[in-house]
Amino acid sequence: MSTPVSADDPLSRERSHLASSRAALRAMREDVQSLDIRDVTANWVNAQILERQIGDRIKALADLSHTPLFFGRLDYLHAPGADRAEGAEGERFYIGRRHVHDHDGDPMVIDWRAPVSQPFYRASKKDPMDVGLRRRFGYTGGDLTAYEDEHLSDPAEAATTSKLLQREIERPRVGPMRDIVATIQPEQDEIVRSGLGGSVCVQGGPGTGKTAVGLHRVAYLLYAHRERLARTGTLVIGPNRSFLHYIEQVLPALGELAVRQATVDDLVARVEVRGTDEAPAAVVKGDARMAEVLRRALYSHVSLPAEPVVVVRGSRRWRVPAYELERLVRELLDRDIRYGAARDALPQRVAHAVLVQMERAGEAPDDRVQDAVARNSAVKAAVKAVWPPVDPAKLVLRLLSEPEFLAEHAEGILTGDEQKTILWALPGSGKRAARSVKSAKWSAADAVLIDEATDLVERTHSLGHVVLDEAQDLSPMQYRAVGRRCSTGSATVLGDLAQGTTPWATRSWEEALGHLGKADAVIEELTAGFRVPTDVITYASRLLPHIAPGLTPVASVRENPGFFEVRAVSRDMEVVAACEELLGNEGSTGLIAADARVPVLAEALAAAGIPFLAPGEETTVETRLTLVPASLAKGLEYDYVVLDEPAAVVDGEPDERTGLRRLYVALTRAVSGLVVTHATGLPDQLTQM
Repeated sequence: MSTPVSADDPLSRERSHLASSRAALRAMREDVQSLDIRDVTANWVNAQILERQIGDRIKALADLSHTPLFFGRLDYLHAPGADRAEGAEGERFYIGRRHVHDHDGDPMVIDWRAPVSQPFYRASKKDPMDVGLRRRFGYTGGDLTAYEDEHLSDPAEAATTSKLLQREIERPRVGPMRDIVATIQPEQDEIVRSGLGGSVCVQGGPGTGKTAVGLHRVAYLLYAHRERLARTGTLVIGPNRSFLHYIEQVLPALGELAVRQATVDDLVARVEVRGTDEAPAAVVKGDARMAEVLRRALYSHVSLPAEPVVVVRGSRRWRVPAYELERLVRELLDRDIRYGAARDALPQRVAHAVLVQMERAGEAPDDRVQDAVARNSAVKAAVKAVWPPVDPAKLVLRLLSEPEFLAEHAEGILTGDEQKTILWALPGSGKRAARSVKSAKWSAADAVLIDEATDLVERTHSLGHVVLDEAQDLSPMQYRAVGRRCSTGSATVLGDLAQGTTPWATRSWEEALGHLGKADAVIEELTAGFRVPTDVITYASRLLPHIAPGLTPVASVRENPGFFEVRAVSRDMEVVAACEELLGNEGSTGLIAADARVPVLAEALAAAGIPFLAPGEETTVETRLTLVPASLAKGLEYDYVVLDEPAAVVDGEPDERTGLRRLYVALTRAVSGLVVTHATGLPDQLTQM
């Protein structure tokens, strides 16, 4: 929509447009609220569906008072898509979180995902993309308080760094993760707007915005492929509940309410997990070779028939010889279809063989006769004997409980020591294996094995798009579990190899993508750090040669170097004092410590009268300190961080490399400042320059 340009008091004019846009958004919401569906629904089911859709639409049109409705403006030299003849009139567009139109249907705010909005993120002095002016807006609360202009097509104006953009990136945060639509960078935008058909893997160090990029990619795909993804579904997978709670408001703030969020454990929750594995057992159970062990064990239940099948219908007897039954069974095995699907198909194959005999005898059977033969007791009995039903959990139970059964199907795949590692009980060990699926103390790795076995029996439902965050911590079998959920769709994989903190952590993205079933995914690397201060990331990067040699260090692009200090302390109250000091600043503060140190520090904070939260609990103006076990710090961010006792963080892990990676994660959670406190010596890797 063309908007007349006036030089008089630009800020007042922009505030007026904001007020008009908010009024238009309210009118759009009221229009939806006033819809009467009584005469357009044929039945109560349709009415329920339509009511839910209307409710979602009303929520999506909510005006969030403290969130800017638009954050930028583009003045095009020519109308997009029109003839660029000299003298042609340009157009102006306001870029925001959602589309807003007036009562005539003319746009007042353009959705950031629309093609016409793309130059807001990508246009530059070198490539203005037909943009004469790009304007960024500054807000305090929900009030527009400043603006900043770039005349991209004016050769006389030098390229400058946006102060408003820097201020927005570095703005203190309280509460859950925010969207970044106002600050998306060109390299991030390319990933966000990549097509639905291909999968993308984003390697990004701390503070590079990989999580935000993944979430905004979902929002973009829902905008560009709304109908398709409404049918097939989308899913965001995070490492734990605390992380999911931290990110859960990003998509709703962009008007997207239908994206499910889950952990890998949620996806494979077919049994109750009550047990844990020692690291060596978890590593073997998570190895991709276990998929072949499971496949062998499952198909060992299929036996070739030794007896014919005789079907009696009326006065006639129809005989299918054993050799023909064997041919049918072998054909199904060769087709490599799911165990359950093949078992369901076998009765129909046998029935078809009977119908062929009937036709040769002059009869004219139809499909109803074939179905009746397939349900014949003799056919059912033969199928049960040849291709019996198998319960996936019972199959895994048997593999982990019976040494002979495991040895038979793991031969040539797992070594003898690896087999002993995963068995629940060995002869002479004094340990008893579980007697039933319900009594078994399943571990998280066992649940993944059961999910794999279930998929061998029946196909797992595939979604249209899956986002997998903190992917570097997944085992190969977990990758396979996620891959099953997007086997006919695409994926966005997000992670950092340097932050892998499990014994089975990903060694390379190429290997991980192969296990996921997305070997052709494009691997992108984000190396520009927008959230972590320069001094902090430089200090943390001392660990990279020891935990991920060859990985490109993150280079902070922030103008504010941030606050960083290493302090030797002698008492826990000095750690508490550091927290009190940082709480004097605006924003959130996290106290990160080795898991074993958390109870001690909790007592010290309580004694000092300082209220604190657990990870996942939302910070408020009154309570801005979160006590974070190092094992739960991944993916979280705080304006200021006190990191307690780095050596204890390292020692809390099963091996040094994993401990150093956990420390790297903990060191890089700060957005504005970090204080490292230590009563014992620092790890040598941090003192080496």
